[in-house]
Amino acid sequence: MNRLDQRQPHLVSLTLNGLRRTGRAEPRMLLSDFLRHELGATGTHVGCEHGVCGACTVRIDGVAARACLTLAVQVDGRRVDTVEGLAEPSGTLGDLQQAFRRHHALQCGFCTAGILMSCADFLERVSAPTEAQVRDMLSGHLCRCTGYTPIVAAILEVAALRQNTQHPQPRKTETETLDA
Repeated sequence: MNRLDQRQPHLVSLTLNGLRRTGRAEPRMLLSDFLRHELGATGTHVGCEHGVCGACTVRIDGVAARACLTLAVQVDGRRVDTVEGLAEPSGTLGDLQQAFRRHHALQCGFCTAGILMSCADFLERVSAPTEAQVRDMLSGHLCRCTGYTPIVAAILEVAALRQNTQHPQPRKTETETLDA
C-alpha cells in the first residue's frame, strides 16, 4: 500500500445516540474530530488531546472511552453515545443533566459533557456509590471551575433517586397511616 492509499478516507458507519450514521474518515482521524466535524456532534469537547482531561469522554458500546485516543475507523459498526444522547427523546434534560443543573455542577461547561458520560457509565456499574467512589471516578477528569463538590453532590443525588425508583418503598395501608 503506497502513502496515498493510506490517506484515502474510509466509510465509517456507526450507531450514534441510537441513530445509524455514516461519514468519511482518514485512517488517522480521531473519533473526537470525526464526531464534531464529520457528524456534527459538537457536544464532545477536545481539551488536552492526550486523554488526561476527560473532556472528550464518550461511551463506545456502553463503556466510557476517550474520543481523543480512539481512531474514527475503530468505531465502524459500533455504538457511540455522546452527551447529546443523554437527553430524553422529548428533548428534556436527562436525570444526570437535571441534577448537574440543580447543584450548579458546571460553570464554564467545557468539561461537563465528558464528566456526564463517565457518570452515565459509572452509575450503570455502581448503583449505590459512596462519596469516595464518586471522587475516585472523577479523578479522571480535570475541572478548573467547580471544585468538584457540586458534581459529587449531583451524582450522589441521581444514584439515590435511581435506587428509590428501582426499589420503591411499600405504600402504607390506610390503617398504618392512621396509626402513625
